Order: sequence, then structure tokens, then C-alpha cells
Amino acid sequence: MNISVISEKGNRIEFLLRGTSIAFSNLLRRYAMGQVPVYALDRVVFYENSSALFDEYIAHRIGQIPILSESGKADEVIFTLEAEGPAVVMSKDLKSTDSKIKVALDNIPLLKLLEGQNIRLEAKARMGIGRQHAKFQPGLVSYEILSPNELKFKVESFLQLEPRELLARTAETIEQRCEELESKLSDIKKPTESD
Repeated sequence: MNISVISEKGNRIEFLLRGTSIAFSNLLRRYAMGQVPVYALDRVVFYENSSALFDEYIAHRIGQIPILSESGKADEVIFTLEAEGPAVVMSKDLKSTDSKIKVALDNIPLLKLLEGQNIRLEAKARMGIGRQHAKFQPGLVSYEILSPNELKFKVESFLQLEPRELLARTAETIEQRCEELESKLSDIKKPTESD
């Protein structure tokens, strides 16, 4: 297998993958999008909301904010938000209880509060995988078949992980699953002639 990077900028990387099968390439694509665990804001409790938006709408918007984790391994992390109008509430206003786990982008608008309106809430971030819900998806991965043994990959991270880190964690996840399979196969009793 041979990899050569075509371009790499920001949260995107393009590379050629040679000497592998289309089946393996699809495995890589599917695992990158659906099996790499990342944090997402999952549960939101509203203590006060006098804005024009429903709680469910705000909770959905908050759930789509990418969460950056600097090797954080906590099961759950609490984020709090308290704001009073007039103001535009941004993603940077979500404060984390763990300094290693925070919002990836500060400038995502959540809602606009008018004079006299306020919001106070608590949100839990937890680890999950894209296969469970789209908010846990760390990026998009696609490939183009140039020839049976050469594929052009495009990886776009949603900012929870750098593109190279996303690919490295994908490889680790695939390796772990293969080891699990190997372990399970060794536990299976071989049939004897009397069976």
C-alpha cells in the first residue's frame, strides 16, 4: 500500500492510495465517518429561556457545535451557558468544566436575545460515534476510483480532529476490531471428527 498526499490545507486533505482494494477503501471511508469516537453536546437542560426560540430548536443547534478534545477521556463534560439580552449568543459563550474539552469554533451564532430576554442552560457532552448519530460524525470521507489499484481520497474534518488525526484514529479503530475478531476466533472450539 502506498499513500501520497496531493494537498493539505486547514481541515481538508487529499491523497492517492495505491495498492489496495476498493473493499478496503470503503472500509476506511465508513470507519472514518461512523466508528471514530468524538465528543458532542448530547443533553441540554434549560433553567431559563425567554428568547423567541423553542428549547428544542436551541438544543438541536447546540448539538451540532463541534467539540474539540485535547486528549480528554472524561465520560461526560458539562457545558454551561448564561446570557442576557440584547446580545447575539455565540458558541464561545458555552463554558466547559474541563479545559481540555471545549468548542472547536468560537464564532457560531446560536441565537439573538432582545432587551429583557435571557437564557440559562446546562449541556452534557459525551463521546459517541457517527453510526449512533450524525452529531458524533468527525468528518466526511469520499474517494474516486482512478484505476482498480489507485484511488483518490478526500477527507474533510468537522474540526473535532485534524484530518491526519482522524485517519490515524480510523486505522487504530480498524486494528482494534481486527484484534477483537482474532481473539474471538481463537476462542471458538474447533470441531472434532465426532461432531
